[in-house]
Amino acid sequence: MALDDIEIMERVQRGEHSLFDELVDRYQPTLLRVASSKLGDTSWAEDVVQEAFLAAFSARHTYNSDFAFHTWIWTILLNLCRRHLGRRKRNREFSRSALQASRTTEVPEPASFENGLQHVLQAESRQLLTLELDRLPEAQADAIRLRFFGELKFQEIADAMQCSLRAAKHRVKNGLLLLSQRLDSST
Repeated sequence: MALDDIEIMERVQRGEHSLFDELVDRYQPTLLRVASSKLGDTSWAEDVVQEAFLAAFSARHTYNSDFAFHTWIWTILLNLCRRHLGRRKRNREFSRSALQASRTTEVPEPASFENGLQHVLQAESRQLLTLELDRLPEAQADAIRLRFFGELKFQEIADAMQCSLRAAKHRVKNGLLLLSQRLDSST
């Protein structure tokens, strides 16, 4: 029987450090999707996700089991993404044109022309979506990323973003409306 997140963290706090790998395995794929969308670069996202897990492990003694682990790790990830983007902007290494140029989507070898075309169209759609998310207010874009890339429930989004449930729902709704309007006007 699999342990839940809280049981794992309690045991990690008691010294069973190898159990933390289970949390990494559980959360890494969704954290990576959100970070990739927010940062626009897979290698940056991998670094930030790794940094989030290292930060969580380093601060394991501060984890309070009255609260969900996933809320804690999502909050850490969002803060690290913001910090990473801020550093890149301050260093002038980060510009919109560089971000757009650095967005890469790995396309597997197609088995046929139709399959290859489908992969190209999907990659183009993902790139367009990511660019449009970057144009939204940060709170709305983050809420959408958490909802659809991170697959979080609205209460989990509210907890991770440290806002009310109503605010989380409004951020997703308003972000989707604005995104829809922008996508409609671009076609």
